[in-house]
Amino acid sequence: MKLAADEGVDRPIVERLRTDGHDVFYVAESNAGISDDDVLHVANERGAVLVTSDKDFGELVFRQKRLVHGVILLRLAGLAPGTKASIVSTALQQHASEMHDSFSVVTPSSVRIRRRDE
Repeated sequence: MKLAADEGVDRPIVERLRTDGHDVFYVAESNAGISDDDVLHVANERGAVLVTSDKDFGELVFRQKRLVHGVILLRLAGLAPGTKASIVSTALQQHASEMHDSFSVVTPSSVRIRRRDE
């Protein structure tokens, strides 16, 4: 899956997703400090689903209808980076095909997926 990881995503998550075979563009590696609008633009330009821990993307996706390919919001605060990476990896293994064109929320105990048209 093509992914764009916001700079707030822990590096171990990005590394794990790459190890799993995902094509991951990591904002922190080349465009650190860009605005949410620019992050979303980069994701859309690359045809990638955005992975983020920033709830502000909900506003851009649902109210401003700026989403093209999907957003995966990580709600994993307080967990060790390796644990977060395992949770995200498992979520993508089980739900990747459903996450395109959707707003998905990954928590330690669930994955909620909301299609844009719902």
